[in-house]
Amino acid sequence: MPLSLPVPDLVSLDLLRSVAEFGSIRQAAIAHNVSQPAASMRLKSLEKSLGLTLLDRSGGNARLTPAGAAVVEWSAQILEGVSELLVGARALRREGQSSLRVAASMTVAEYMVPVWLVKLNSVVPDISVSLQMGNTEQVAEIIRSQKADIGFVEGWSVPHEFNHRIVADDDLAVVVPPDHPWAHRKKVVTAKVLASTPLILRELGSGAREVLGKALEAHGLQPLPFVEVGSNTAIKAMVLSGVAPGVLSSFVTKAEVETGRLVVVKTRGVSLDRSIRAIWSKGGEQTPSAKRLLKLISDGR
Repeated sequence: MPLSLPVPDLVSLDLLRSVAEFGSIRQAAIAHNVSQPAASMRLKSLEKSLGLTLLDRSGGNARLTPAGAAVVEWSAQILEGVSELLVGARALRREGQSSLRVAASMTVAEYMVPVWLVKLNSVVPDISVSLQMGNTEQVAEIIRSQKADIGFVEGWSVPHEFNHRIVADDDLAVVVPPDHPWAHRKKVVTAKVLASTPLILRELGSGAREVLGKALEAHGLQPLPFVEVGSNTAIKAMVLSGVAPGVLSSFVTKAEVETGRLVVVKTRGVSLDRSIRAIWSKGGEQTPSAKRLLKLISDGR
């Protein structure tokens, strides 16, 4: 049931309780770190809001009237409850600031999250972080079931039930070892050639698979998996062995491309760019640690 207005001020009720405890407005004011005139004004305002005379000020002293004593007794439980609420809220704030549950898709977890956590640790040295890894669909389910405070996914789309923010850009690349025919191909690989070639791909539900699928779908085509693998490292190893071309994030292949162990194949008409997004539930407030991490990432873009 809604409270009747006006509602008495809690600080003033606490001040009245101190008057009862110390026996004077002056001592109560000292205990509350306010001036005596300020304390007197608060107490008069409390009397006005309740419509009661709470203090007998005759004779230069302030003594509780029977009504004042009753209000002190009735308010004791309220003030104790508020005190418990404040202590609990502080504990929750500390918990939110000292711990963070992150869910991230494989590429993000392997190549981006470690860098982000180093930055976060420099700002919040005692923070405890738990990390869950999966493909984009699995990360979305983790956030949906409230098992993580913030998630990071790849791809072109995000379910409407989540808030999201782009935190990084990435490109997929078709890669082969230097002795593969495509490594020296003079003509670019078209969408049709790519779709007709068995490829080493991430599994359905991953952001990489979604991007490649939509890129070929724009031409009325679909990818032809030679093998589907749920690990970037495994795909890279298979591509290096020369089994078949692979499609991987530029983050994953950066070192191998720079050293010449892998070659990026030029393509035409195949849009393989994608965004890395932070996602969180629309129905809940972000924890302080999740907000801090997101700000650090956004500031570093």
